[in-house]
Amino acid sequence: MNWYLEVIRKYAQFSGRARRKEYWFFVLFNLIISIALTFVDSVIGTLNTETGYGVLSGIYSLAVLIPSLAVSFRRLHDTGRNAWWLLIGLIPIIGAIVLLVFMVQDSQEGENEYGASPKLEV
Repeated sequence: MNWYLEVIRKYAQFSGRARRKEYWFFVLFNLIISIALTFVDSVIGTLNTETGYGVLSGIYSLAVLIPSLAVSFRRLHDTGRNAWWLLIGLIPIIGAIVLLVFMVQDSQEGENEYGASPKLEV
């Protein structure tokens, strides 16, 4: 949970680097919270079955949009890539696979153009 909260604390920090652990724990907790809020939306009757979003899950998705982008930028920086690579995700299927490969890669050792390795800070 601390990794999730760390991303929220760095709400709009697009510079720097993010470890795999920070990125993937954020993704995990984000998924769990989204599923829970969707369930609550279905129970209280605010879920739109056509879109799959309800009031609570929609508000949550908007609230974590900027932190999600920021941690994705920092994760790409950690692998030595420019954040513009995130746009490759717009290419159906292939783009998602390429982004997945980038996000699971190990950090670039030492310092790169985006800062010092976050592994050394811990």
